[in-house]
Amino acid sequence: MDNRTGMVIERPAQDIFDAIVNPSKIGAFWFSSSSQPWQTGRIITLVYEEYDARGEILVLDMIEGQKICFGWGKDGQGNEVTITLVPVGRASTRVEVVERGFEEGHADVLRAMLDNKEGWVYMLSCLKAYLEFGVTALRGALVKG
Repeated sequence: MDNRTGMVIERPAQDIFDAIVNPSKIGAFWFSSSSQPWQTGRIITLVYEEYDARGEILVLDMIEGQKICFGWGKDGQGNEVTITLVPVGRASTRVEVVERGFEEGHADVLRAMLDNKEGWVYMLSCLKAYLEFGVTALRGALVKG
């Protein structure tokens, strides 16, 4: 089962790609920090200071300015995420996120997919605010109830 989320951001694809893979930029809209620049084959430690959380991802594949694919989840047994950047005109990009690996028969699959969708919509909204308007104060504002 796949969870798909998308949003148009008024920036070139390369700017969006760089914001995600560059540790000096990711803290402005998504995680508090990233241990190193993202590259295929690297294990990256991501930290959410606000939630006292950290986790690792394995970067599975990247195409500069076009695609980022990584795996995350407990003990490397989690989901696979593909972020695709599709140019729309000269200065806009459709950011498409597909997360795969949800267990169809699992009792909490609907809750997990809705929670996941909420997270991707929030991340993309923060990315849009950061790249289009310079807003960096949204990243840590999500309150889970």
